[in-house]
Amino acid sequence: MATEPKRDSTADRLPLVAVILTWFLPGAGHLYLGRGRTAAIGFGVVALLFILGVKLAEGRTFEFLDPELRSQTAIVLAPEVCNLGGLLWLLQNHPITQAPVHPGAFPPWIHLGSLLSALAGLANLGLIVDAHFQARGIARVAGPSPAVHAAAGWAIPGLGHVLQGRVLRGGIVFGVLVALFGLGTWLAEGTNLSRERHFYYWSAQSFLGLPAIGAELLSGRPPMTGPIARLDIGLFYAALAGLLNLLSLVDVIGFQSARRAGIDPVAERESTEATASKPKGTPTQKPSKRLIGVGDSPSDSAAPASATAAPEGNP
Repeated sequence: MATEPKRDSTADRLPLVAVILTWFLPGAGHLYLGRGRTAAIGFGVVALLFILGVKLAEGRTFEFLDPELRSQTAIVLAPEVCNLGGLLWLLQNHPITQAPVHPGAFPPWIHLGSLLSALAGLANLGLIVDAHFQARGIARVAGPSPAVHAAAGWAIPGLGHVLQGRVLRGGIVFGVLVALFGLGTWLAEGTNLSRERHFYYWSAQSFLGLPAIGAELLSGRPPMTGPIARLDIGLFYAALAGLLNLLSLVDVIGFQSARRAGIDPVAERESTEATASKPKGTPTQKPSKRLIGVGDSPSDSAAPASATAAPEGNP
């Protein structure tokens, strides 16, 4: 019988507490787990991106919203909500009102500032994923944190799968999602690339990572010069590409978490498929394969197939 994954010194820490602490203050969850270096680096990266973004935008990021959308609850779909402490500070010092607080033209660097503050939220989301994994304390095999592969899969769709050895799946994810985003951008005539114009759709497509960010920076955010016949479907496709990449990152995180726990996800799937294909009444199925981690002894693995039970009645 396979042994349970061994837990490390964080076993007495609650994953939910680590998540909430990181959500409110980047790095706080890792500090709670006794990982001071990771906490300091995480806080520094998120804080730098956020502060620089606020400075460049002069605190006016959410004045991008149309007047009817300017409310305290309107920003719950913005990437900045993943950095809740920073967002609350921003709203305290630069409240959202129905009328613009600073009428007139926006600051010249507001688009870059808005992008950086959004990236700060996404970076803190990566810290949340890592804090949750570390708090579970089930790592028994060396390897990168699931958050590392998730970050790679966010930057370039499919890259997280490729790093896990799932090259075909990674290629399919990249090809389908980038093509879907390109189709949406073409139908919307590039107007989906402006956060100022389409705040919520932009938030969804930001999960596509560098393809979406690169397209926005290279396009110069083309203005709308008139009605666009297929604007709505274009916005939908571009946003859908980002949301589908978010789902693919869930797969990346689950796969890497299983590996770090000492489970071979590929062998588990093959064993499940083989069991499902067997007719009822077929005797014994093979035990699922597990990766041997540091500290495991040979007794942790399954007994050889040639081992036989002692004859009945023998001592």
